[in-house]
Amino acid sequence: MQIGFDNEKYLQTQSTHIRERIAQFGGKLYLEFGGKLFDDYHASRVLPGFAPDSKITMLKALRDQVEIVIAINAADIEKNKVRGDLGITYDMDVLRLVDAFTSNGLLVGSVVLTRFSAQPSAIAYEKKLQALGLRVYRHYPIPGYPSNIPLIVSDEGFGRNDYIETSKPLVVVTAPGPGSGKMATCLSQLYHENKRGIKAGYAKFETFPVWNLPLKHPVNLAYEAATADLDDINMMDPFHYDAYKETAVNYNRDVEVFPVLNAIFEKIQGTSPYKSPTDMGVNMVGFCISDDEVCSNAARQEIIRRYCQALCEFRKGNASDAPVFKIELLMKKADISVSDRPVIMAANVRHEETGGPAAAMQMPDGTILTGRTTSLLGASSALLLNSLKYLANIPEDVKLLSPVMIEASQSLMVRHLGERNPLLHLNEILIILAITAVEDNDAKKALDALPLLAGLDAHSSVILSQIDEGVFKKLGVNLTCEARYESNKFYHKTIR
Repeated sequence: MQIGFDNEKYLQTQSTHIRERIAQFGGKLYLEFGGKLFDDYHASRVLPGFAPDSKITMLKALRDQVEIVIAINAADIEKNKVRGDLGITYDMDVLRLVDAFTSNGLLVGSVVLTRFSAQPSAIAYEKKLQALGLRVYRHYPIPGYPSNIPLIVSDEGFGRNDYIETSKPLVVVTAPGPGSGKMATCLSQLYHENKRGIKAGYAKFETFPVWNLPLKHPVNLAYEAATADLDDINMMDPFHYDAYKETAVNYNRDVEVFPVLNAIFEKIQGTSPYKSPTDMGVNMVGFCISDDEVCSNAARQEIIRRYCQALCEFRKGNASDAPVFKIELLMKKADISVSDRPVIMAANVRHEETGGPAAAMQMPDGTILTGRTTSLLGASSALLLNSLKYLANIPEDVKLLSPVMIEASQSLMVRHLGERNPLLHLNEILIILAITAVEDNDAKKALDALPLLAGLDAHSSVILSQIDEGVFKKLGVNLTCEARYESNKFYHKTIR
């Protein structure tokens, strides 16, 4: 993989800049943390060299100064809102986040229930958290938020909220997802700190868009593609230009809310510390790009990948076609098409040749391998084994798995477990490969080559099951699928 991002420089530069921002506000900073703290695979794809766990590693470097506050909207608890990427509810994700932070040696100071209106499920959840030993605070809805500034910045507004007790100079406010009230939590704390005579500041950590890259830079366009379902639009920050005569990129929601936010700062503290929404950010990613062309090419591939994903979500009935049309416009801005992702054509051509599902993967040297469906193997399984043989320099005619073992497994699935489709999933194929590797040297070489799949591009000519998609994701393969099912049936069993 070509490297376009200096991760070591990023860790040092980012942590130093956050320390400087803490000092700017006299030693107390509330940092709204947007995006993914753990496993930021989008960033690692568009910025090759960016480690998926870079943000948490950076926070660990500040562990003596930082504590975490997790915000969750009480209404999301009530309606069992689910994180689409993980398939778990927001309330369960809070517990996951607590465990994840704690296991990394970071202090989780408390959980705040935002927009709390005595919802029965929120009260029950509060008791559950308290029983687990977590401190829980309540923040209440404020009529007219965020526009009714006289009410918001008063004892009947932020003043009604619980004051969150914190002990560290840096308070990172994060959440399971958007709409959880991170910014409002930070502003409420500024109000209460000011009432107590404590100087404190607010800043925002967002990796994308990258403020010091051009508006139409592929990395910033890839962010728009990733958030196509949220209607986020990158735009020039007019406040930043007016203040400094310098161009900076931000997104529409932050630009639109800045005048209100500025007025809230002035109401709380007398003056606003910021002249633009870009000023509020602490993102140093743009300064750590070491090869712009590598990152640009990676971002173009990400836009196409997001386009394929949007088509599949529309085909599955999980989303409207609006994101599809939006990403098509972004592809025009980036001057790219699906033909710029070679594995797509390779998989589809193989599909037409064989009359059944096919898959393709591009090797590090540019070679494209394919896999087709047979009576023993599905296309994804065939592709995986072919790719491992190639990466491990195993002759093409070597059979890594015994047909007898595959047939025995298929018989078990069909005759005893009631499955209609005898083809094994990728995880099952890998288990057989691992067992075979105990006594077979070629199988062991193939198994040892699994880490080499990370970062490779692959495409399936049909929508895959959740299991097969999940295995590719765990292996770090950048998978896309054609927006069609293997059959024309109305019911598609995606789990198995």
